[in-house]
Amino acid sequence: MRFATIRHGGTLTGARVEGDRVVLVDADNAVDALLRQDRLRDTGEVDAATAHYARVSPDPAHILCVGLNYRSHIQQLGRPAPRFPTFFAKFPSTLTGPRDRIVLPAVSDRVEGEVELAVVIGQPLHRATPTEAAAAMAGFTVTNDLSLRDWQHRTTEALQGKVFDRSTPLGPVLVTPDEVDDARDLALSFSVDGVPWQRGSTSDLLFSPAELVAYCSTFLTLRPGDVILTGTPGVTAEAASMVPGQTMTTFIEGIGTAVNPTDRDPFPDTRHDTRHTWEEGRPG
Repeated sequence: MRFATIRHGGTLTGARVEGDRVVLVDADNAVDALLRQDRLRDTGEVDAATAHYARVSPDPAHILCVGLNYRSHIQQLGRPAPRFPTFFAKFPSTLTGPRDRIVLPAVSDRVEGEVELAVVIGQPLHRATPTEAAAAMAGFTVTNDLSLRDWQHRTTEALQGKVFDRSTPLGPVLVTPDEVDDARDLALSFSVDGVPWQRGSTSDLLFSPAELVAYCSTFLTLRPGDVILTGTPGVTAEAASMVPGQTMTTFIEGIGTAVNPTDRDPFPDTRHDTRHTWEEGRPG
């Protein structure tokens, strides 16, 4: 089954997606609709082509992201395969819709997109086995982990280059695992203005979605609506830094496509001022 979160009448509502039909239901969002699917009441219908898709999980308690999880990407970087998953976190303020415009921050000279399969949690989960973790997954969706590389590599911690406001599209739909064979072998790609910058397959994942969910549940209690980004494949020779006005297309086979135009930042580049202030305040 497929569910979505739709912005309709100035508010968010859950919806059931049936081909070209988007049936609005009495649920707060896609995750709520999936969890209550046997008790839903239809409240209206919108055209799938013109529906305003919002982020699938509007306010997750946890957003966990995995680096170095595609074997081909690890080889491309010339690094050894990690023994354990490499995690960083995001915040709900980072999320945006799969059709929304994204402002490219003027404070960065290196903005790159990353196609990622996202897992959405459907049940509370703590200290789970991979089998239990698989049963607790509500489904999968598409995400783009837009990354500001110059900020990411300022320190050994990636967080500051990964959490700019409204920089991570999530959607358009939440697809139950049975519809996509538990995402074992799905083609995925990231393109800019029609030029592929990434290609890959989920069959290349080092740690499977169920393994990642189980691992996360060891150190925190996962909640319904939580999101886990499972990593990104390597890049093509055409990959470069984004510039305002380009359009990003993030695709995963069997799930869907996020299409996000980009805009110029209305705020000035303050890096010089910030650097000057920081240098003045540093101890000698």
